[in-house]
Amino acid sequence: MMGSRLQTTAMFQYFCLDDWVPADHLLRAIDRHIDLRPIREQLRPLYSEIGRPSIDPEILLRILLIGYLYGITSERRLLDEVGMNLAYRWFTGLGFDQSMPDHSTFSKNRHGRFRDSSVFRDLFETIVQQCVNVGLVQGERLSVDGTVIAADASSKSRVSREQLPEAAKVSRTLREYLVEVETANPTPSSENQSPSADSGKISSSDPDATWATKGGVPAQLSYYDNYLIDNESNIILDVEATPARFSQEVAAARTMVERVEATFAIEPQSLGADKAYGSGEFLAWLLNRDIAPHIRVIDRTRQNAEFFTRDDFVFEPEINAYRCPTGKLLTYRGIGRASRVYTYNASPKDCAACPLKSLCTAGRGRRLVVNFDEPARQRAKELGGTEAYWRSWRERKKVEVLFAELKTVIKLRRFRLRRLWNVAEQTLMAATAQNIRRLIRFFATPAPEPA
Repeated sequence: MMGSRLQTTAMFQYFCLDDWVPADHLLRAIDRHIDLRPIREQLRPLYSEIGRPSIDPEILLRILLIGYLYGITSERRLLDEVGMNLAYRWFTGLGFDQSMPDHSTFSKNRHGRFRDSSVFRDLFETIVQQCVNVGLVQGERLSVDGTVIAADASSKSRVSREQLPEAAKVSRTLREYLVEVETANPTPSSENQSPSADSGKISSSDPDATWATKGGVPAQLSYYDNYLIDNESNIILDVEATPARFSQEVAAARTMVERVEATFAIEPQSLGADKAYGSGEFLAWLLNRDIAPHIRVIDRTRQNAEFFTRDDFVFEPEINAYRCPTGKLLTYRGIGRASRVYTYNASPKDCAACPLKSLCTAGRGRRLVVNFDEPARQRAKELGGTEAYWRSWRERKKVEVLFAELKTVIKLRRFRLRRLWNVAEQTLMAATAQNIRRLIRFFATPAPEPA
């Protein structure tokens, strides 16, 4: 006999939320292995001792973490999903008799208590420390790279420096930015003078974002999301959000390496990166810290293949000069501090009579520029032919895998929040979610049996 659907409403019904969450669910594993209670104690000094009880900050962080774990980018939709999904509600600890917090609560806490604390950085480092404690992180071979992520600002919001004061009259964000710049760089300037540090056009919606492109992507207002990873485990050891400027990649790499060494006592043996990090100054900095730079050296002398390169000249330290392929001297002429180079010039008379002049220079005399950190550059070139270098070159692609996961799984192709500190929150939470997935996978993998 065909059954029929009968919908009845019981006056009382027994329901245990815990019974409806599968034993192998990701959120159950996270709740079992990761303790988020210290977050509440960390934020306690930022709450008043009197007044109406607030929403537990641990609940807010758990809700945010769900959004990053499952790629729910809208906070309005995130709260709807938490309200309807039994596993999500169980993970937050909210019963059916408790209502979801309003989406504006996140903004109030983000611009208040969360901003005044380092809660997102602390949460990220707590997960990394746990990965270190369980032996998941080796910390010997690291890789660094950055990816461009679009800012939440339109290209039409860009205004020139001269228009900044006028645009600030209608843009609260831009007014705050001008105050911050003036505070950080106090100068006896007029009230309407634009900050001299800013060049080109600036977005009135998100002044921290910069007009940039990378890897063939069309130019747009963007930020860099920089990762420092452990090659062995693919754990993100540090993350740094910066404006999308080329110089910021190396600066972020230095910051992350120093912070990882100080926070987790990790002393890497090598660092792999692409050619954008191959400046002599950065290579020397790594070698001074006993870190082998597995990085291609930036060498602009090789761009003109028809002429002799600097490698064809022999340095004679006793007289501080270079000798050309025909034996003539190029003597020291001075330094270029801005470009960090020493200059050596050949005699125009010697070059005029040289039979190899057509292979050396198109000018009256050959000129050599030598980087301040030439010994470090040469050392990096020597490492380029080693097996360790090629291993780092292969493993460096793991950073690209993490960036692909960031944009396709976590769906952080575009930042939802504006200003650098809000962008930093999103990058930290996204990296935390990526590390948590790998940590839980590590706990779920059975340990190999002893031979």
